[in-house]
Amino acid sequence: MSETREFKAELKQLLHLIIHSLYSHKDIFLRELLSNASDAIDTVRFQSLTKPELVEGDSEWKIKLIPDEQAGTLTISDNGIGMSKETIVENLGTIAKSGTRAFLESLRQAQAENRPELIGQFGVGFYASFMVADKVTVLSRMAGKPEDGVRWQSDGQGEFTVEPCAKEKRGTDVILHLKPEDKEFVNPWRLRELVKKYSDFVEHPIVMDVEKEDPNKKKFIEEDTLNARKAIWLRPKSEVKQEEYDEFYKHLSHDFDKPLKTVHYSAEGQIEFKALLYIPAHRPFDLMWGDKARGLHLYIQRVFIMADEDLLLPHYLRFIRGVVDSPDLPLNVSREILQHSAPLEKIRSNLTNKVLGTLEEMKNREYDIYIKLFEEVGVYLKQGAYQDHTNQGRLADLLLFESTKTDPGKFTTLAQYLLAMPAEQTDIYYLAGESREVMQQSPHLESFKALGWEVLLLDEPGDEIVLDALGKYKDKRIRAINKEEKSKSEFPDDVQKKFAPLLGLFKQTIEQIKEARLTKKLRESAVCLVASEEGFSAYTEHLMRQLQREKAGKATKRILEVNPEHPVIEALQRLQALKPGDQRIEKYCRLLYDQALVTEGAKVQDPLEFAKRMNELMLKDVGG
Repeated sequence: MSETREFKAELKQLLHLIIHSLYSHKDIFLRELLSNASDAIDTVRFQSLTKPELVEGDSEWKIKLIPDEQAGTLTISDNGIGMSKETIVENLGTIAKSGTRAFLESLRQAQAENRPELIGQFGVGFYASFMVADKVTVLSRMAGKPEDGVRWQSDGQGEFTVEPCAKEKRGTDVILHLKPEDKEFVNPWRLRELVKKYSDFVEHPIVMDVEKEDPNKKKFIEEDTLNARKAIWLRPKSEVKQEEYDEFYKHLSHDFDKPLKTVHYSAEGQIEFKALLYIPAHRPFDLMWGDKARGLHLYIQRVFIMADEDLLLPHYLRFIRGVVDSPDLPLNVSREILQHSAPLEKIRSNLTNKVLGTLEEMKNREYDIYIKLFEEVGVYLKQGAYQDHTNQGRLADLLLFESTKTDPGKFTTLAQYLLAMPAEQTDIYYLAGESREVMQQSPHLESFKALGWEVLLLDEPGDEIVLDALGKYKDKRIRAINKEEKSKSEFPDDVQKKFAPLLGLFKQTIEQIKEARLTKKLRESAVCLVASEEGFSAYTEHLMRQLQREKAGKATKRILEVNPEHPVIEALQRLQALKPGDQRIEKYCRLLYDQALVTEGAKVQDPLEFAKRMNELMLKDVGG
């Protein structure tokens, strides 16, 4: 006799939440139903170890998809544990009530060993069916109870019917009566695509009848297995060939090339998981085009749960590809967003440590290969050195830089820089600029060249911000050579007094500078510009202003450093002392400021006026 019952929870509203909020994509329904079917098979397989009669002579575990285009239905059939009338009402009549969860709880209470780790911790996956179906029919029979078949049906609007039925084989058939706009899910190729996407590595075969042709063009039906079932991350490392690792990487990443490095390991202890990680040979295409990174794929017992998140690895390691499989991670009700939890943090820390350790090993043992990798993904490691204070020291050791002591295209490390430092040098120095060619001509390098001290040359956007964030390396300060040094004056009082009027005139004439001061670091140049100790170089500030665009304020005023031993400065000082009101002095001050801009690769504020002043000097020089 058929019974009509109301759902124990206000399912109509909850279904609205599930359909419209819980899942990002409606095709997730298939993943959920296949997951439930896999759980059901795991349950009967486990119970049959002590109750072999439950197998009923059918130990060929499988899940079958039956699309019926004419009827507009899709059936997901399994030969798992099945449900009785009581369990189907309990499991399908209440949101957040899962037979899987109850089964696990009973095993925990019995302290059963070797229990299968099952998903379905929250009883909402089944209701994803109503995203694509306007009616769902479930036929089920428990293993070992051949007379207790049950039929459950609902349109998801608050009521369901349940009645006895005859069912020859144990297990469950979920029949989806598809909505008109969702008939794509009876297309065999669409189903094959979804199985490959979400459930390719489910342990049990997912099969479907497929029409084929023999050599005589005669058509016949054959059962095809849709999922690969090769969860290589669960297999012992010694049993997996490198070719298999490479093929799985290509499947996972959609890359045509082999990975640069494969990391396959298991973690045991308070938290258990298995990981198969890949370091790609080049920057992943999704990162090259600015798309959201695919990141690591999370599986729970071979069932795909999520990807495209920063929860399993820090954001700066988003170039890593791979799979993490853990039964210990708690999931929220949607299974698509992991909760922040202690187990998650432990897995994240372990994975981060493993990746950084692998990169360190590459740098130390395969330096040439590491250089090629760094040229592809170094920008992300620099982000890590800026963001990850816990691993900042390790990340600093992974960074590569060109310097005044390396050939173009060659690199050094901070550790190598330290080893090469003269005893009298106390700090690590760097210069940021648009290109190596521009920086090598910088007046800021003059004193360092004379001393033979190495300077790191930073030509990548953001490099200066990263080194500023580091601040120190092995107790050595990291300093920009184009920033001011707040120290006692390098010149005696009489020299300061002699040039004070000229310095004042520079400040009065050039409104773009904060002040003018004497310096000893210039050897060949008359002037240069430096940023304040707390600010950024002109190059980095220019990049930041470009990013901010209309929000950018006025450029920060910098300090004009003047070389009092340069012939031009000495002549200008004498001219001002003899003829303080001479109009040429102001023009020459402006010309020297423009010269400082040009030597650092910047643009002069008024190119026309700059050209005019240069022409006047040339005309005077040739006697015009």
